[in-house]
Amino acid sequence: MPTVNHIRNIAIIAHIDHGKTTLIDSIFRAARTFRDNEQVAERLMDNNDLERERGITIRAKHCTVSWNGYLINIIDTPGHADFSGEVERVLSMVDSVLLLVDANEGPMPQTRYVLMRSLRLGLRPIVVINKVDRPNSRPNHTLNKTFDLFIDLGATEEQAHFPVLYGSGLDGWLVRDLDKDAHEGMDALFETIVHQVSPPKVDRKGPFLMQVSTLAWSDYVGQIGCGRVLRGTLNTGEEFTRFVTRWKNPADQAVGWDVTGSTREKGLHFWVTRGLQRVEADKISAGDIVWLAGPAEIGIGDTFSNIEDPAEALKPLEIEEPTVSMFFLVNTGPFSGNEGTAIMLRQMKERLQRELRTNVALRMEDLGRSDGVKVMGRGELHLAILIEEMRREGLEFCVSRPEVITHRDADGNTMEPIEQLIIDVPGKYQGIIIEKLAQRKGELRTVENSGAAVVRIEFEIPTRGLIGYRSEFLTDTRGLGIMSSRFIGYGAWRGEIASRNRGSLVSIATGPTTAYSIEALQERSVIFVQPMERVYTGQIVGENSRTDDMECNPTKRKHLTNHRSSTKDIAVTIEVPRKMSLEQALGWIAADELVEITPKAIRMRKAILDSLQRRRAQKAQSIATQDLGAAPNPPPT
Repeated sequence: MPTVNHIRNIAIIAHIDHGKTTLIDSIFRAARTFRDNEQVAERLMDNNDLERERGITIRAKHCTVSWNGYLINIIDTPGHADFSGEVERVLSMVDSVLLLVDANEGPMPQTRYVLMRSLRLGLRPIVVINKVDRPNSRPNHTLNKTFDLFIDLGATEEQAHFPVLYGSGLDGWLVRDLDKDAHEGMDALFETIVHQVSPPKVDRKGPFLMQVSTLAWSDYVGQIGCGRVLRGTLNTGEEFTRFVTRWKNPADQAVGWDVTGSTREKGLHFWVTRGLQRVEADKISAGDIVWLAGPAEIGIGDTFSNIEDPAEALKPLEIEEPTVSMFFLVNTGPFSGNEGTAIMLRQMKERLQRELRTNVALRMEDLGRSDGVKVMGRGELHLAILIEEMRREGLEFCVSRPEVITHRDADGNTMEPIEQLIIDVPGKYQGIIIEKLAQRKGELRTVENSGAAVVRIEFEIPTRGLIGYRSEFLTDTRGLGIMSSRFIGYGAWRGEIASRNRGSLVSIATGPTTAYSIEALQERSVIFVQPMERVYTGQIVGENSRTDDMECNPTKRKHLTNHRSSTKDIAVTIEVPRKMSLEQALGWIAADELVEITPKAIRMRKAILDSLQRRRAQKAQSIATQDLGAAPNPPPT
């Protein structure tokens, strides 16, 4: 075990795709963490299949490297705003952060958010201007913008006097002076961490004290808590007190917090991280980041202490509140169980309860429905990742369209989540972008020509306005635009936002589709299915060219007669169907439609499959709306 003075705890924070995980690969190589002949994959810290496929970090990861006798604990954090809660909590375990900024893009929305969190905790960041070897990189411009961001966020004089490194995480080099230093090696980074980051300010001789910042689960030992030991040591089998603390009002933390419970527990299993592996330990000591199992229940922010006095309890950690919700429903379609395990409501609740053990930004609410529950998360992607994980476990279920979670202020006005949206796009597309976002209640803030014929446009827009917009954005910009957003708070309800301007093509028959029927339908609609694909009554098989829904029979066959021309069908052409991804389907469906999730397919369907029952429900809803009149504000979710 190294001395406290030889331990450094640091987190890597940045906007998505600015190179955090790639930089850690280079750190491992430079610290010779692996054998020279060992086969090592790229983006080692992204060990989840979904992370590798999407190229994003979903969960914060902990690793350790050794350099010249120093033990450096590094935490790789997510860059996407939907997983920003992971960043908030792990910052409580470190003494500094590496703030990565892309030399071309400069500070982005998530850069601002993670830096703000770091500065509030009193951390002094080390700035890394990454990707300086890329075309159109502007390291000096990026550094100036980063400094402006520090000042804008109220950094102290010491925080604003930050050390700077330049380099390429992909090529494995970082230097202090871009013009004078040789572009090779990572020694400048290690030296900067050792000399600029303070060792943990802890006392190994005092009574044991630790706060839980991250949760994990094991089917063998149960709940596992991760955090930094703040004081003392603890041996395997020793007892300690677990204090549970909660904010009196999570929405207004100025009200304070309380100790809501305490229990005596035993530390049965300890682990520390060495390289990428968790290594079991007999004793844990102040200064190190550890994993602990033993208590039957562990929560984020729980305090573990050898002293039974409630005054030992530490302030609760902030747990981000969800902004988007959707219903997870039992699959009632006629193909239920054919492509996976059609789970019942009890099984669905059990699976979601397992997720709640570690995914603390998630919420589940049982509204008494017999067919499903309400699930709430930080954003559309946060919930889509959960859906994809369940799908890959072989489960079948349905989900509704994402809806934002609204609140009422003191005067009874409806407040909805608002996001800062930054778009980098070639100048010729800025007109259509501004027009489309204005229709979605986006308010234009700034337009900046960032060079290389690219324009940066900043909006404030309701979260509602972004649901389903990404695929439309990629189409409008021919795939050349970059869009990023972050939640900035609640604002006044911006009014109704028009949903999609085209209706659905709904099947009225069950069976395999035919080329004969699809050929006729594709003349006035966009088709989602291909010939010989099985569909059922109530399934959405395409997008109508008009605003209303259109019922059709995609299984209709050509009637054969005695008078057939041998060349009549030669010119028949079937267009390639539009295949929706999970996120595209969630954004496309209307309020009365669902997405059916199976291991083999993603289908869209009407919530009520039967055509006659659907018409009756629509008529009853129309009458109820007329009787109630138009409400000035929507009801709170």
